[in-house]
Amino acid sequence: MKIAVLREGAAGERRVAAVPETVKKFIGLGATMAVETGAGSTASVSDAEYEAAGASVADRASVLKDADIILGVQGPDPASLAGLKPGAWLVAGLNPFGERARVDAYAGAGIEALAMEFMPRITRAQSMDILSSQSNLSGYKAVLDAASVYGRALPMMMTAAGTISAARVFIMGVGVAGLQAIATAKRLGAIVSATDVRAATREQIESLGAKAIFVEDVKGIEGEGTGGYATEMSDEYKAAQAALVSGHIAKQDIVITTALIPGRPAPRLISDAQVASMRPGSVIVDLAVEQGGNVEGAVAGEVVERHGVTIVGHRNVPSRLAADTSALFARNLYNFLSAFWDKDAGRPLLPDGDEIGDAIRLTRGGQVVNPRLLQN
Repeated sequence: MKIAVLREGAAGERRVAAVPETVKKFIGLGATMAVETGAGSTASVSDAEYEAAGASVADRASVLKDADIILGVQGPDPASLAGLKPGAWLVAGLNPFGERARVDAYAGAGIEALAMEFMPRITRAQSMDILSSQSNLSGYKAVLDAASVYGRALPMMMTAAGTISAARVFIMGVGVAGLQAIATAKRLGAIVSATDVRAATREQIESLGAKAIFVEDVKGIEGEGTGGYATEMSDEYKAAQAALVSGHIAKQDIVITTALIPGRPAPRLISDAQVASMRPGSVIVDLAVEQGGNVEGAVAGEVVERHGVTIVGHRNVPSRLAADTSALFARNLYNFLSAFWDKDAGRPLLPDGDEIGDAIRLTRGGQVVNPRLLQN
């Protein structure tokens, strides 16, 4: 059983899909590991470290030859997989909705593509969930990015020359990234508030010491979609939320937005008028900028200024902490494959009818088979 680890080809991608720790674990299961030369260089992992863990390190053609499973962070260009045998698994974050043509190409090449971001949010899949592991560090990094461009201190400071007031930080969207952003901002001494469309998050916000900002007495307040994600809210709720946020946001120094709806553009949370209401020198970090953005005026891959407010729109925030996010991503992949490893077959087997397999399998037998894609 040969597992191949590729060097990422997407622009700006610094992560890698396996680290020496998981290489050793796969070998312990009986697999042979092959790593493309330089695959871990941008994540602070050298070729020598992979070799010390028991992997072979070679060029892409050699790595792909006779490979049974390909591990990746982002889906590779199908043209770069020449020589891969039909029926091989590709296990990675594949962006199925945004890269549908690429998924079709995987099907045409006979690859069985497994999209890790489609992992269901159920108890037994928690350790396999790449969205959670990567979002956790994204929320942390968002606060650091905001602090790095904010021209003032975050904590209150009492000095002989006078007192500096603590910065006010507002988190919009309290999923994994939002909760980590709250915790990080609190650790840095800021006065933190947060909001979400899901009423169930109020307790989580308050448990971290932040103030919960919620629309009250509006139909549909629950806002809970499937799998723990937020769902699209009613027009009545959106209007009430806009009014509430407008009054609150004008008093904030830093705002971090994290709201996403799977398979749909990111909801617009902050209008240009609301940006203009903030005092000059304030900062907004839009973690949803690559899916269309929560903030009007945010630009993917850029830091821009509007009305004296800095709007940070970094792409691929997890890649900005590549060593740690790679380690977590690699463990997610190992936890998934090892959970389905059949000792007699010497490989993982993903049976039909399994909740995890049915959710993440995009292609098989030359066809796109995932229901979410077929309905789209």
